Amino acid sequence: MTVPAESFSDAERARLAPHFTDLEGPVFALTNLPETVKGALFARYSRYPGTLRRLFLDEFADSLPEHAGRFEAGEGERAAALYERIFVGYGDDSVAQLGGAHVACEWVSNVLTKILQRPRLAAYLEQSTRYIAYDAAMPGGGFRYFRDPSLGPQYERAMDDLFSTYAAALPRVQAWAAERFPTAAGGSPAAYERALRAKALDLLRGVLPAASLSHMGIYASGQTYEQLILHLLAHPLPEARHAGGLILEAVKAVMPSFVARVERPDRGGEWVGHLEAREHAAARWAGRLGLDRAPGDDGASGPSVRLLHVDGDEEALLAALLFEAAAVSEEEARIRVSTLGADERARALADLVGERANRRHRPGRGFEALRYRFEIVSDYGAFRDLQRHRMLTVQWQGLTPDLGAGVPEELDEAGVGDDYRRALDVSRAAYERLRDEGRPREAAYALCLGYRIRYVLDLNAREAMALIELRSGREGHPAYRAVAREMHRQIAAQHPAVADAMRHVDTTAEPRLERILSEMRTQGRADTVGHT
Repeated sequence: MTVPAESFSDAERARLAPHFTDLEGPVFALTNLPETVKGALFARYSRYPGTLRRLFLDEFADSLPEHAGRFEAGEGERAAALYERIFVGYGDDSVAQLGGAHVACEWVSNVLTKILQRPRLAAYLEQSTRYIAYDAAMPGGGFRYFRDPSLGPQYERAMDDLFSTYAAALPRVQAWAAERFPTAAGGSPAAYERALRAKALDLLRGVLPAASLSHMGIYASGQTYEQLILHLLAHPLPEARHAGGLILEAVKAVMPSFVARVERPDRGGEWVGHLEAREHAAARWAGRLGLDRAPGDDGASGPSVRLLHVDGDEEALLAALLFEAAAVSEEEARIRVSTLGADERARALADLVGERANRRHRPGRGFEALRYRFEIVSDYGAFRDLQRHRMLTVQWQGLTPDLGAGVPEELDEAGVGDDYRRALDVSRAAYERLRDEGRPREAAYALCLGYRIRYVLDLNAREAMALIELRSGREGHPAYRAVAREMHRQIAAQHPAVADAMRHVDTTAEPRLERILSEMRTQGRADTVGHT
């Protein structure tokens, strides 16, 4: 492709070089600029007739402070004035989508991690209880759990008890796993040891309380941070409000204009008030309708997956898959599809989905024409993993002991089942004390991850395929694998051809070292690198 050549003087090239990866071609990246500059530059781009590099020279270069790429404490007065003018002239929201920042949130509870991950248009990386043992003390001493003097000494004694149970059981469960799953001849000893460790951590993570501390990395746009901060500041959990203030300060340090509205009474103040009022209204109406009191026998029902609602059918799916290749309306396409017999529809769908050599080969956007709404009851640990999926709607109720908790059979085999049960009782007693003191939100800290929670996953068929195939994989935790397999079974009852298209669902459930294959692949890559 031939593109118009753009010429720059030597002086202009010197000004452009630190900030653009290419001064000749039509595709390039921006470098060494504050996030707010990049956002404002792209916002102005939408109404500027020339190229981005020429726009930078014409309207931005003279306004940048010296050494613009090395800001640490702000953007400088001259640049800040320019950004404010761009924001006012072009709309805060569009500009705020065009810059992002990495923020690390450390020593946050597993209650708060779920609140932090609620925005969908962001990227998160969280420490995993599947790979990190919680048997060691934090820097400065003490087990890794959220502390607040107002929760009382009884709370800390209960948490110490839970972590002590976990720490004492871990080597016993790992020794049982080594006996139950002996290594194969010729296998990697390092991979085997890591798989044994992962098996023990998986089985015992239900003892850890929701107060367990984690570290999380977030990458998001300025707009996403603004919404996250507002929701945190309006949240009834004190830890969430505190985190909202800290994240606000962190984002202000690198792109202050993106979150300038948060502290304005007429913008952020009104938003926080609106969110708080919405929270109170939901609580008020739930109480009025008697929805805030769980039936006494609810915990006896155990974990469950229920398909509440289906939107669409396989004819609609086929019409949507054919839409982009067609020259007629979707309604006409559906009429033509309706003339096909069941076998012919199944063949057409299989053909349109393709071979799918691995689970990353996704079907076309037409799969988004179907939607499924599931209500799930699972342990909190499994919920934490399923909640992280971005392209779906997830809503969850409060974590309480009302839905009960299960004890993995393998822990009884390992001889620590009774210790696990006692930990659940300690956890529940600590929860009930805090709840009775009028602190139901903070009471959730005390509950073990093995306690169950009720939540809804609302997702289209394309995302259902991604979630089910990933979370049913043999290397996954048994708790969420069971949920994924049951979701697949219930979709198959409604739309067999859709379920058949999910060709990488692992339906096996025999006891095994879930992580052994992954650890062997990791070790193989490490060995390859070590010999090159």
